[in-house]
Amino acid sequence: MTTTHTHSTRSNTRKLVRFVAHYLEMVVAMIVGMVALGPLWPADWVVRPDLNAMTMAVDMTIAMALWMRIRRHSWPRTAEMSASMFLPFVVLLVPYWLGAISGTTVMVAAHVIMFPLMLAVMLWRRADYWH
Repeated sequence: MTTTHTHSTRSNTRKLVRFVAHYLEMVVAMIVGMVALGPLWPADWVVRPDLNAMTMAVDMTIAMALWMRIRRHSWPRTAEMSASMFLPFVVLLVPYWLGAISGTTVMVAAHVIMFPLMLAVMLWRRADYWH
């Protein structure tokens, strides 16, 4: 094994660690956003699954977007990531309003879809997330 190959492997490992760490940082920021901003919404909204879902998406997105801006990501990358967080909720609210799925299904499915969708955005724009 050459020194160049060893250096390249270490460099790629570091990039991968940074990539994973950034993903986890965004998840932590989202949790902080839900905890910190959740109490600011009217209590009667929590009983409505559609409003609860959207306020939760707003709380998570505000905190995650703030963290991305602190990490000096561009506005377009921040907007893409924010959209990836809202999209599952928006799509699932339509069948909820039509009575095809429950509010619990909206919340669970949206969160299950959101995390791989965020990862897909990061992989699509991996040059922006390797650093």
